[in-house]
Amino acid sequence: MITDCHIHIQPVEMFKPEALAIMKKKRANFEQIAEFCRSPRKFLQHLDSSGIDRAVLINYVAPEVIGFTPAVNEFIANYVKEDPKRLIPCGSVDPRHSSEVERDMEHVVRLGIRMIKVHPPHQLLYPNDYLNGVKELEIIYRVAEKHGIPIMVHTGTSIFPGARNKFGDPIYVDDVAVDFPKLKILLAHGGRPLWMQTAFFLVRRHPNVYLDISGIPPKTLLKYFPRLEEIAAKTLFGTDWPGPGVPEILQNLEDFRSLPLSDHARQQILSKTALSIWPE
Repeated sequence: MITDCHIHIQPVEMFKPEALAIMKKKRANFEQIAEFCRSPRKFLQHLDSSGIDRAVLINYVAPEVIGFTPAVNEFIANYVKEDPKRLIPCGSVDPRHSSEVERDMEHVVRLGIRMIKVHPPHQLLYPNDYLNGVKELEIIYRVAEKHGIPIMVHTGTSIFPGARNKFGDPIYVDDVAVDFPKLKILLAHGGRPLWMQTAFFLVRRHPNVYLDISGIPPKTLLKYFPRLEEIAAKTLFGTDWPGPGVPEILQNLEDFRSLPLSDHARQQILSKTALSIWPE
């Protein structure tokens, strides 16, 4: 049961023009990707041809940088109805753009969202800003913790116009892991390309922190995480497809399988860790 924990199936029409231009520039087959975003059936066929059994579909609210509004939650909740066993919805509440955060979080839970995305460089805040007066973030974490829903935090840089990369340092997740010990936290992209050592430390330091290797070219993965075997039990395979610079899903998967990892670690990263977070 191979799971790609980080695929972007999103409402294309919501993209700000500048963000959409980057996606189109980096993707010769952009129209095919747009078709996948409209047709879950065709996307499932693409997963079949790519060797992927399940996919976590990443959505989040970020009106300033990307253009996404809270409507992304309804979009992805409806999209996954085509096959809820294979398609896992990820949604969001933006703490800076919600006047009733607890209400909005409970609505997201009722929609069946199975992970919450916090994107500091696009939502323009630190993940621990609840310590600096952004109490809405604390509410998001509390509701997610109460319902057993994991949080994915974008760590590392972003090339989209308007992104603030200072917010991408994963060290600020240290506070979140301490203050919400029952909350499962996934470090998307492992702090690429500046903060890999910090991400590795946090995964080893905190029982509730996991590593998402999406967006890291598999051929360089062991350069950045030479001790990956040590944290295989808390590492998830992901591609970040169709993000800028990410190859096709199948190529990414094949490159990962070619790494000099033990069969146990390979199976753990491709399948078992995700199954522990999202059981069938």
